[in-house]
Formats: sequence, C-alpha cells, structure tokens
Amino acid sequence: MGELGSGERVTRGRLRVYLGAAPGVGKTFAMLSEGRRALERGRDVVVGFVETHGRARTAELLEGMEIVPRRTVPYRGTTFTELDAEAVIARRPKIALIDELAHTNVPGSRNAKRWEDIEDILDAGIDVVSTVNIQHLESVNDVVQQITGVPQRETVPDEVVRRADQVQLVDMAPEALRRRLAHGNVYLPEKVDAALSNYFRVGNLTALRELALLWVAGKVDEQLDRYRAEHGIAGTWETRERVVVALTGGPEGDTLIRRAARIAARTKGADLLAVHVTRADGLTGADPANLTRQRSLVESMGGTYHQVVGEDVPRALLDFAQGVNATQLVLGVSRRGRLAQVLFRGVGVTVTALSGSIDVHMITHDQVSKGRRRSASRAALTRSRRLAGWTLAVLGIPALTAALLPLRDALTLPSQILLFLAAVVVVALVGGLWPAVTAAVGGFLLLNWFFTPPFHTWSVSEPQNLLALIVFVLVAGAVSGIVDLAARRTREASRAGADAEVLSTLAGHVLRGEAALPSLLSRLRETFGLVSVTLLERRPDVEPSVGDKSDPEAWRIVATTGGVPCTSPGVADTAMRVADDLVLALRGRLLDASDRRVLEAFANEAAVVLRQERLEEEAERVRPLAEADKMRTALLAAVSHDLRTPLASAKAAVESLRSGEVEWSEEDREELLATADESLIKLDRLVVNLLDMSRLQAGVLGVWPEPIALEEVVPKAIGDLGPLSGRVEEDIAPDLPEIVADPALLERILVNVVSNAVRYSPADGTTLVTASAHGDHVEVRVIDRGPGIPREAHDRVFLPFQRLGDRDNHTGVGLGLALSRGLAEAMGGTLTPEETPGGGLTMILTLPIWSGAKAVQTGKGVEAGRGVEEARGQASGA
Repeated sequence: MGELGSGERVTRGRLRVYLGAAPGVGKTFAMLSEGRRALERGRDVVVGFVETHGRARTAELLEGMEIVPRRTVPYRGTTFTELDAEAVIARRPKIALIDELAHTNVPGSRNAKRWEDIEDILDAGIDVVSTVNIQHLESVNDVVQQITGVPQRETVPDEVVRRADQVQLVDMAPEALRRRLAHGNVYLPEKVDAALSNYFRVGNLTALRELALLWVAGKVDEQLDRYRAEHGIAGTWETRERVVVALTGGPEGDTLIRRAARIAARTKGADLLAVHVTRADGLTGADPANLTRQRSLVESMGGTYHQVVGEDVPRALLDFAQGVNATQLVLGVSRRGRLAQVLFRGVGVTVTALSGSIDVHMITHDQVSKGRRRSASRAALTRSRRLAGWTLAVLGIPALTAALLPLRDALTLPSQILLFLAAVVVVALVGGLWPAVTAAVGGFLLLNWFFTPPFHTWSVSEPQNLLALIVFVLVAGAVSGIVDLAARRTREASRAGADAEVLSTLAGHVLRGEAALPSLLSRLRETFGLVSVTLLERRPDVEPSVGDKSDPEAWRIVATTGGVPCTSPGVADTAMRVADDLVLALRGRLLDASDRRVLEAFANEAAVVLRQERLEEEAERVRPLAEADKMRTALLAAVSHDLRTPLASAKAAVESLRSGEVEWSEEDREELLATADESLIKLDRLVVNLLDMSRLQAGVLGVWPEPIALEEVVPKAIGDLGPLSGRVEEDIAPDLPEIVADPALLERILVNVVSNAVRYSPADGTTLVTASAHGDHVEVRVIDRGPGIPREAHDRVFLPFQRLGDRDNHTGVGLGLALSRGLAEAMGGTLTPEETPGGGLTMILTLPIWSGAKAVQTGKGVEAGRGVEEARGQASGA
C-alpha cells in the first residue's frame, strides 16, 4: 500500500456500479467508455480486472489503457488469474475499473469474493467503477432461478450495491439483445443457438429487465428519501403515486381499502399503504379482529399495513403520509352524530385543512352518522362492592347525620360539609359512581335540613351557605366520577393485559409452526374453558339462503376438538361467522361481548390456517405434475443434445462403411466399427438410465434383494469400466459380512459412481474403492483426488441433468449420481458425499448387513423374484 503520513486520514473512495438485466447488455463496454472519458480529462485511471469474453469492440476500448497485472493463483494443479487488489492499492490510481462485482475468487485468495477486494480498494481512497447483473443480487437470486431455471451460485449482498454512490442501469430491449446474440456480438457462434433457445428467451429477458428496473427504482426511492431528510423537506414530491388509506378498525374499513386500491390501480406502479393510529395507552381503540381482517385484505391487494402511535390522530396521519411521500390520503366520512360534528372538528376536517399538497379523498360509507358502536362492557366494580356502596349510601349518610346532630352547635357548617364530603368519597371508593352520587344528593338534603339555618326547612338564609352546599354537590359528583373512571380504567387495563397475553400465546403458536387446525382449536377451547370447538363449513351444494343454521345436512365439520362437536351453527352456544361459508361453533357456555374480540382473532387465524392447509394440499397434488414437467423438459433438452451425439457418431460410422465411394482399409474398418460400437454402448447406457430414472420416479422399479458379498460385485463393476478400470484401485477385505442388495442394481451404482470419480480425477491419479463394516451396515467408499465439490453443492449433484463444474456436454446427461442415489434408497441404503481430506470427493454407499432375521425375509423376496423371472422366461419361450 502507499505510505501515508501518521496524521493523514484517507477518504473512502466512491463506488459506481453498472447494473444490467442480463449478460451482453453492455455493462463492461459502458464501464470502459467511462474510464476512457475520465482518462481523456486527465484523470489517473487503471484497469484492475476486465473480462472481454472475446468481444472485439470491448477489447478495442482497452487499447492504450494501463492494466494492472493480474495475480496468479495455483489451485489443484491448475493456474488461475484473479484481481490483484494489493497491486491496485500500491499503484494508488484515482479510478480503478474492476469487472464482475459478484465474482467468487479462487480458494487461497485474500478474500473469498471480489466485492470484498473492492471494499479494501475503496477503503484505500480509490474510486472504483464495477459491473453486476441483476441475477447476481442476493435478494432476487431465487426469483431469477425460478424464471430462467438456471441457478446462480455467484451472488453479492444487496447492501453492497445499495451502498454504492451511483448505480446506473444499462438497459436494452430483449429483442435488441437477441439481435446482438444472433450477430455474434456476445457469445461465440457455436453457442448462440443454445443461448437464444434457453436463457435468452424473450420472456426471460423481459422478466429480468423488469426486475432490474424495479430494483433500481427502489434504490432511487432510498436516495430521494435520504435527500429529503438531509435537507428537511417535509412537503410531498409527486415522483411516484402513493395512496395512504386511514383505518379506524371500524366496519367501514373494507370499503375504504377497496376504494383506495382502485385509486392506486389507476396509475401503473402506484403503492397502496394502510395505516392505523392507536392511542399510546392502548386501552381504547379499534376492534383488533376488524384490523386483522382489513390487514389481510390490504396485503391481498398488494398493499402494506402500518400501525403508528399518536395522541393527535390528524397530526399522526399527516406525519406518516409525509414521511412516506404520499400523494393521496383516503379517509372515511365521520361516523359521529350530527351534533358531535357541529360541536367538534372531526379528523377528516382537520386533516383536509392541514394536508397541504396531499390530495384528501373523503369516502362515504354505510356507517356515516351512525355513531361509534361501543361493545357492551361489564360494570367497573364487582357486585359485592356495589352492594356495599349502596348500603353505605343508604345507611351511612343518615348515621353520620345522627352522629353530628348533638355537635351541631359546636361545629361550623364548612366543617360539617367536609365530613359529609369525606363520607361521599368513601362511598365512591367502595361502591362506585351511582352510590356516591346518591350519597352526595342525600348529604346535600340532610345538610340543608338539619345543619343549615333556618333548621328543618329547605330554605337557606345566607348566600354563602347556599354556595357551600352547591360546591359540596359538585365536588362530590366530580370525585365520584373520577373514582369510577379510575376503576373502569383499571379493569380495562387488566382486560387488555389478559387479551394481550392470549393473543401473544396465539402469535407464539403460529411462530412455532403449530398451525394445524386441531391444535389451534384446542388453544381456543383451553383459553375460554369450553366443552368443544368446531369449525363448520357450508356444503358446496347447498345455497346460502337454503342452508338452515340448524340443519346438520347443510354443514360439514372441517375440524373439531374437545367433546361432542356441533353439527350446525344453530346448536352452538356461541357461533362466530368467519366467512360467508365458514362458522366457528362453540359449545360449553355463552361468551361475553368483551370476549368476542379475542374470539374473532382466533376465528380469523383459523380461516388463515385452513386456507394454508388447502393450499399446501393443492401444492402437494400439483408438485408431482410440476416435477414430471420439469423432468420432461430436461429430458427433451437431453435428448436433443446428449442422446443425439452418440447416435450421430454411430450413424456416421455406419454410413461411412456402407459408402462405396471410399475403399477402407481393414484398420479403418475396425476403427469405424469400434466407433459405432462405442457410440451404441453409450446410447444404450443413456437410454437405460433414463428409463430407470422414469421407473424410480413412478415407483415401479423392480428390486430383488438377496445376500451378496462385496468382493464378488466390486471387481465385476470395475471390470465393466473398460479402459478406465486401470485407474481404479480396489481394497475390499475378504472377511466383510454379506450385505442385502440387488446384485444388478448394486453393480449399476458402483459403475456410475466409480466412473464419475475417475472422470474427475487427475490423469495420473487413481480412484480408491474401499469398504468397512459399521454396526448393522457396510460402507463402500469411492475416493477420488479431483477438484471436489463445494459443501453447499453436495445435494445438487444428485439432481437429474446436473454436471456441476463440468463444461463438457458430451459425457452424458448427468443422470448417473441421481440414478445411483435412487437405486441405493430403493434397496434400503444411502449414497452421500463428503470431502476427501487433502482435496477431492468421497462418495459413501451405505447398505444393510445380511443377518439371519433378514435371511428369511430376503429369501422370500429372492424366491418371489426368481418365480417372476421364471414366469417371464416361460412366457418368452412360448
């Protein structure tokens, strides 16, 4: 690295990334063009790493530019070249051009990924210009694989690209890119046809282009939000339509959401956001069941749901809308009565007055002017406390009067009023509002009659005494109301805490994956102490108007738990409608109105779980079809290339032999016959593998296990390799126990696995086949010293039509290992890979050991198998 003074601080370099939707759109060309322009302006520019991929116009841009020599990395007998980050840092240019941001470095490099090398270069104060394709971004990697069918093993975290100072999209229409491919400007001519018919189809390119545009749009939104925050811009910039709908949790929310969705749908790419403002105390507010349903409705329409806390609802709504840069705000017309609307400004009026540049839509609905319906609640105090309060009010106040009468001349009226006020407070603390009000009114009358001159009359001679009595009544009433309100708030808080605990348990139930309907219904039954809980569904052949709630023939039980289930909603103690054709029926006791909020949460969750279970069932039914379609597609691709190659070789050899235009020597004839024979053997092996794989997937492959010694099968399998057998070393102990396997299938497995190991082993190396006994099974190990396979790719090697790291497309359709694992599992064994210490791959074939107990069972299988074979032989003889 360049030397810096001890006090000098390095400013981090700036990163610019050219993002493309697919290879060939011109990212590298754009990067080099920018580099040349900077060079012409006198900037110090070097090329750290660029891949031209044989493209002439790209290579022309490199002429005259300084190129930092690449670093040479030896790996398993082969030499690779990589970006030399240390050399770039030591050179200390102003700008470094480095291609392929998502590239994975060869093992043994300074960093595992090229983007990590670039981070080091940026930390050294050097600006970097790089390139990446959308399929290499981590967040869309799985989507790209689903679209194109091609897995992308080289990825870069999105955050790395999002942190870039500039991200520029290199865009090109799919048709234009395909024309570039057809003209040979992207790939070599022999690869063009395959590319156009596979990865570079119009549909694939269109989808990738949209992904790239959406990702860049998100990056632009982040930059705009950051700019507005840094400059304190609170106003709305209408760069993109964002529609915010305000939800109160009332029944009108569904109407507002659908209207807001229609408004958002008028503009392509508009966002829909739903927001609910809740009070900070959490004691009063919306019905959570309504909010849960409305949240699902918003998300089903492609929107997002948000919840904010605020005491001032209009200000909280506007703060949220301005924070998300909303352009339109959808509110419902007030549900308050006409008098309330006249006396107090509603949320809609206030928001409209303060909205500024945000358009406000006031939507009418069925609940207009009907007022807010509050659910019935229990009294604030228990029945026993209310009885005690009434007793104190009826008996305590007269008793206090009797006690104070002898002291009437010794006490002043204010002192007597204070004693009565204390009595009223005691009544309020014990019995609540109405006993306290009664005590206050009674105290007022008794004070007036017995203690206010003139005595024993309802008249008051002195104005100050009248004022004192009036203040007494007002203070007593206010204290009574405050005490009662405090008692109600305490009870609401307790109730809210209990509901929160139940809902927390429900959320934990979902998060733990206990989403089966019986488990959910059991939780509901335990929560409310019910006898049974049943989820009923109206039969599809019964019309809603015909299906009587008491007719069990109109309903069917979806799931139930507990005792005797309800067969129809009419026989339930409590019935909760979940959907038009779905009802939750409870038996055991009537639930209070305050319990229905939690009950609705359970009901909505039950509907979601039922929908998920049915979607999973549908997916399970469709999955075999999808797998079959995938296999058929891959098979067609394999037949179009891999099967055609040996067939073409055999056909060419036979046609040459039949041709009379050339007189072949005996040596040439033998060579052509050998070519035809070898090609037909390959073709036969490929066809047999394909047929066996089809039988395996259909579950109709015949397996006839019998006790067999490995020392008999392994040499025969190695001998079947032909010339390759000389590169295989066998180490099978003669004292190994016999195993249970189908000899023919076991030989097939060994041939496939060993030939695969030989193919990837060094030309001067050998493949070792060894075996050992462990407990009730024998492990056969096939050990090679080839390049090996990354641990994360171990499972993928067993997928049909896969050849990881194999660029030779003429050595088979990639069925060998997939078929071998299937055959091993069909015989009760396993086939697993592991890394060979020191480099390479070891395939472990595990098969059960034959024992006396298994001998009887296996013997029956053998005899049955032989009987089948004899029957087949007799049939063919006939």
